[in-house]
Amino acid sequence: AETHYKAKSWKAERRTCARIEATAMGLDIRFVVTNLDKGSAEHIYDVIYCARGQAENLIKMHKSQLASDRTSCRSPIANQVRLVLHTAAYWLMLTLREAVPTTHHLRNAEFATLRLRLLKLGARVIETVSRIRLAFAAACPEASL
Repeated sequence: AETHYKAKSWKAERRTCARIEATAMGLDIRFVVTNLDKGSAEHIYDVIYCARGQAENLIKMHKSQLASDRTSCRSPIANQVRLVLHTAAYWLMLTLREAVPTTHHLRNAEFATLRLRLLKLGARVIETVSRIRLAFAAACPEASL
């Protein structure tokens, strides 16, 4: 749904896009107020607004699960190096998560879960001419990956 609205403190009317869902728990109404003229209300909410939320979630994971907000060194250069290393770890974890098949339950897992289930494992590395194989213990729950 879409309408136009002007608050007292605003100089001009703004476009207001609403997403309204009726669930068993009642109505779920969400509004997005924008100055974008182009695009449907559905596109503005689903593609633009929800992407912003996903970006915030990724930043939250960067801070909380990789401890990238720890900049306790005395030297600013040391803090910058720490942030670069945390960002490299972030990209490594994103790449690892994207390598998981789409049907697997770890595809959307948080970084802490990926670290526990996929990185903190003992495995034997078997290197041949054409490939590298990892041999996990038979009891490993993620050995099928």
